[in-house]
Amino acid sequence: METPGSQSSLHRANLERVVRAVRMAGSLTQAEIARSTGLSAATVSNIVRELKDGGTVEVTPTSSGGRRARSVSLSGDAGIVVGVDFGHTHLRVAIGNLAHQVLAEEAEPLDVDASAAQGLARAEHLVTSLVKAAGISPRKIVGVGLGVPGPIDVESGVLGSTAILPGWAGTNPRDDLAARLDVPVHVDNDANLGALGELVWGAGRGARDLAYIKVASGVGAGLVINGEIYRGPGGTAGEIGHITLDESGPVCRCGNRGCLETFTAARYVLPLLHSAHGTDLTVTRMVRLAQEGDPGCRRVISDVGRHIGSGVANLCNLLNPSRVVLGGDLADSGELVLAPIRESVSRYAIPSAARQLEVVPGALGGRAEVLGALALVLSEMGDSSLLDETLPAHAPLLNR
Repeated sequence: METPGSQSSLHRANLERVVRAVRMAGSLTQAEIARSTGLSAATVSNIVRELKDGGTVEVTPTSSGGRRARSVSLSGDAGIVVGVDFGHTHLRVAIGNLAHQVLAEEAEPLDVDASAAQGLARAEHLVTSLVKAAGISPRKIVGVGLGVPGPIDVESGVLGSTAILPGWAGTNPRDDLAARLDVPVHVDNDANLGALGELVWGAGRGARDLAYIKVASGVGAGLVINGEIYRGPGGTAGEIGHITLDESGPVCRCGNRGCLETFTAARYVLPLLHSAHGTDLTVTRMVRLAQEGDPGCRRVISDVGRHIGSGVANLCNLLNPSRVVLGGDLADSGELVLAPIRESVSRYAIPSAARQLEVVPGALGGRAEVLGALALVLSEMGDSSLLDETLPAHAPLLNR
């Protein structure tokens, strides 16, 4: 029996430290593992050799700083994670391994206004068919990450009251999908998952403190503080869309007036252009028209950028992030929206905070949230099972 402080328990703890570091990064050189874990180079070398012999990790030649090195990643056979992202008009599913490689991905249009049951039934079908088409054994699935566009209590899994998903309020999509697939499910809102996706795979790499701003049917922010998502005790941290800009402004879906969302979200700004471009105008088309020189679209995007910048300035003054990543379709407009954001930040934020801030477009586009769902599983899963000879036998329902 292992006792705390014994040689065997210390060795086990060091094994898990190395596996955790590799799991979170995707791949690391042995020198990087030593730096991130605080273990000596010799200890890391011995542990990597042991993990390689046990089939937990794979080691491949690489280079670092012009020198030969060895890259360590989790074995492709160590396990599979699944990401499910519900947008307001789409469902996207991705499958990846523990080495941060995306193995399969598919999206389909979906009206989530219908009902939670219908949406989750489609998610079950898409996950099952994608796993089967990829030739992956369901027993390898260690968890599913689930993203929803609304406030979620991450402890209970219950979706809060929201006008974006009126048919979903009060439901528990986490427990429902877990029962359907018979695998552990981790849930979070889409802005937090966008932040995780960009942090692990995209424009947030290397940053310890950042905000991911998503402007779509609503406006939200995923906050990363010291390398981890900050959710707040109720899971509602980052509701930047409900910062008040004008107490006499339009009535927001939350019941207040003049929220940032009422000046920036698609449902409010697209009608400003309906007389010129029709009622079927989308954000994607508005961005394309602006890039082609349409003055009305350029003006609307510029105004949206200035308003977003006011909200970002408040974030700067409160949290002092080093990077803001703009996600959603609006990010494709580039400097047409980024320049006004920076201008507002420069005007309203504390000068020292504004100088330290970098405002960049997201690198993952519409994939940010589903990749963040994969990253959520990678961050929440434990390391003990990876050190066992076999993974737990999950997902008998997926065999149907």
